[in-house]
Amino acid sequence: MSQPVVVTVVFTPAEGKRPELVAALSRAIPEVHEEQGCELYAIHDAPDGTVVMLEKWTSAEMLDAHAAGEPVQRLDASIVGLVAEPPLVTRIAPLPVGDPRKGAL
Repeated sequence: MSQPVVVTVVFTPAEGKRPELVAALSRAIPEVHEEQGCELYAIHDAPDGTVVMLEKWTSAEMLDAHAAGEPVQRLDASIVGLVAEPPLVTRIAPLPVGDPRKGAL
């Protein structure tokens, strides 16, 4: 049985483009929420000015399908010129400890 996969994506806004970046990311979220296997897909402010996306997928296979899908292609196209560098994507797997409801995302 596959394990859930958590992903962090750090977006560094280009100078003066943060509002447009947040808007582009925000437009993609409702569509991705409808994808099979999407358990969490949300953006957050970080103190250093980056925008951090947190994702949780039921399995690596479902995450791979998402990554190859049209919503991600549209999202990638919509952030061209809005980021100072390519987004930093990290896949992580939970190491549950303690209370099952609190020990893993």
